[in-house]
Amino acid sequence: MKVLITGGAGYLGSVMVPRLLQEGFEVVVLDNFMYNQTSLLECCHSKKFTVVHGDTRDVELLKKWVPQVDAIFPLACLTGAPICDKHPEDARAIVVDALKEILKLRRPDQPIVYPTTNSGYGIGEKGKHCTEETPLNPISLYGRVKVEAERMVLDAGNGITLRLATAFGVSPRMRLDLLVNDFTHKAFFDGRIELFEAHFMRNFIHVRDIAKAFIHALNNFDKMKDQPYNVGLSDANLSKLGLCEEIQKQIPSFEFTESMDGKDPDKRDYIVSNEKIEATGFVPDVTLADGIGELIKGFTIISKQKVVTTQLSNV
Repeated sequence: MKVLITGGAGYLGSVMVPRLLQEGFEVVVLDNFMYNQTSLLECCHSKKFTVVHGDTRDVELLKKWVPQVDAIFPLACLTGAPICDKHPEDARAIVVDALKEILKLRRPDQPIVYPTTNSGYGIGEKGKHCTEETPLNPISLYGRVKVEAERMVLDAGNGITLRLATAFGVSPRMRLDLLVNDFTHKAFFDGRIELFEAHFMRNFIHVRDIAKAFIHALNNFDKMKDQPYNVGLSDANLSKLGLCEEIQKQIPSFEFTESMDGKDPDKRDYIVSNEKIEATGFVPDVTLADGIGELIKGFTIISKQKVVTTQLSNV
């Protein structure tokens, strides 16, 4: 099977592409390499790997490549609220407009597995898990365009949407604008952090388990299609304070305090049920503790200056 992955050289794609190749898939990556990343160099030896340097908004490129593949993973995105707020027109064009073209060009028998976000839940009810039936209430541009894209995929049919929890873990295209990665980075290099609205809750999932979920969805497509699925660690619905406590178990010198004055610009606050995808046989491999340990090793290798950092809006 041949899979087209737009944005395949990003944080997720850089983990997903090698795994797909190892499992025997052919992979075509379309990416503009906006960060000058070299994260897919290890894949270049594979005759099953094709790389296209281009933009997912380029309709002519989509016309060329969409008909040549068996399935599509549209990963291209300006990911996260801060960058979407900074570049709102690009955010919409990359997420919504490009997806419209893909849906127009694909054959009815071409599956699409699309990554949306559980950011769409916005602010949940205290003590109540968000399920796939919970009304979506996105509170950021990022959340809104991803919810719109999810609706497009499900309305078009022959698609699966994965509502991803906040990702964490080491990737060849490393990111720090993710809560676990950012907090572990600060614990490792700075030894301290000040939290705003530390009780706000999130769910988390390792980047390798996200890649696993995509492959699981493709391998179980007929029984899973035309539905959304939450994808997260069921034992990792944690507050920001709880996350710091988990990191402190592995970095005992880590100090964290809660500020009563500051406000969190990112008002998301929810807990999530992942029972639906678990019922299909999907089981994550990487615990939060294992992921934190992995990040500590990663930061031992990567100096602080060499990691491209993006300030989190929700610290």
